[in-house]
Amino acid sequence: MEPSTNESPSFFDRYAYAIKAVIIVVLMLVLLIPAHMMQDLILERRDRQNEATHEISSRWGGEQNITGPVLAIPYKGAVNEPTYVYLLPENLKINGELLPEKRHRSIFNVAVYHAKLQLSGTFKPDALASLNIPPSALDWGHAFLMIGISDLHGIDNQVQMMWNGKNYLFNPGVVSSDLFNAGIQTPIAIAPGDTSGVNGDFTLELGVKGSGRISFSPIGKTTTVGINSSWTDPSFDEAFPPKTLRVDDKGFGATWQVQHLNRSYPQSWEGKKFNIHSADFGIKLFMPAESYQMSMRAIKYAILIIGLTFIIFYFIELSQRRALHPLQYALIGLALCIFYTLLISISEQINFMIAYIIASVLTIGLIIAYTAAAFKSARIAAGIGVTLSILYGFIYVIIRAEDQALLMGSLGLFIILALIMYFSTTIKWDKIGQKNTHIQQ
Repeated sequence: MEPSTNESPSFFDRYAYAIKAVIIVVLMLVLLIPAHMMQDLILERRDRQNEATHEISSRWGGEQNITGPVLAIPYKGAVNEPTYVYLLPENLKINGELLPEKRHRSIFNVAVYHAKLQLSGTFKPDALASLNIPPSALDWGHAFLMIGISDLHGIDNQVQMMWNGKNYLFNPGVVSSDLFNAGIQTPIAIAPGDTSGVNGDFTLELGVKGSGRISFSPIGKTTTVGINSSWTDPSFDEAFPPKTLRVDDKGFGATWQVQHLNRSYPQSWEGKKFNIHSADFGIKLFMPAESYQMSMRAIKYAILIIGLTFIIFYFIELSQRRALHPLQYALIGLALCIFYTLLISISEQINFMIAYIIASVLTIGLIIAYTAAAFKSARIAAGIGVTLSILYGFIYVIIRAEDQALLMGSLGLFIILALIMYFSTTIKWDKIGQKNTHIQQ
């Protein structure tokens, strides 16, 4: 028997794990392709939801904006071109109730409402004095009261206003598009030069149907709005937040108070000088099942989940001396990508949180079973399952905490990197690839 000799390992033996690391990185980048395809799927499904929303809105009523009432008085300026002078009310109060419903189109839900509003206030001619227009230039006999309503299709009552003891019925259309393109109007007979005829209180009731959002223009010198509803997920994201707000499991109640100093237009002007919608505010009936936005946030962390999972398996290989074939890495990566398909499809049917839990359990369960078979170790599989559960839980917290997402994500990534760096120090990198071959004869 000849003594054994040491045979130097070949290049591929010495750098096998380094080569596999390069293959894993390339595989991670390749798996971003199906992740990107998932983003396209989310956008396609969201477009279908928008189509369903548009279809329901066209039948029921779209987003509504209420502006008015505004007094429009014909005026012949220096260039002899007919125009209008607009006078806004001294104060405006709007009180009402939103009666919400959910309408369905295929698997998509759309929030619609029936708004019952009571408008009241006072007109005063004082603001006209600032225009320096002679009373004789105003055609008081052809004055109009106008109310802007975004979608006339949603009006469900005959609108009439009581002003100065007289009852005025409104007709569709507006006499001028300087302020808004759609609305209702009624002629107001005022004696020529008698500005006192503008003085007086008004009241009216308005019922409108709409979908998604309702907003108001603060046209009063002081505008007060109070809205109550049984909808439990309102959103207030426009020019002015509510002054008082109550949101609970019974619905919400909100009030606003806006002064003329808070907006960029005066109480009276001539022609199309100001944008009357620049200070609009209101309510959006937020749909908690806006799953596509949440799914889009989740898929942005696909590279993080895939990368960390592959690093964990790679470290297990190095520490346990049990190799996985690159094809097995690819299968694990595809399982991680299928998570997003499950999340999108399930969240279209049920609450997003429950859909996220179901998709996570299915994905993690599949990987646990595969790991147990590949490594022949229930302990390793259980460790993988716990790690992925923590990771998916962390991702869910990030996508739900929209305002603190950057902070939480940065801290989480820092902790994960620190753990990876720590475990990497436990691996004897100088021993990897070394192989002694004993040849005996």
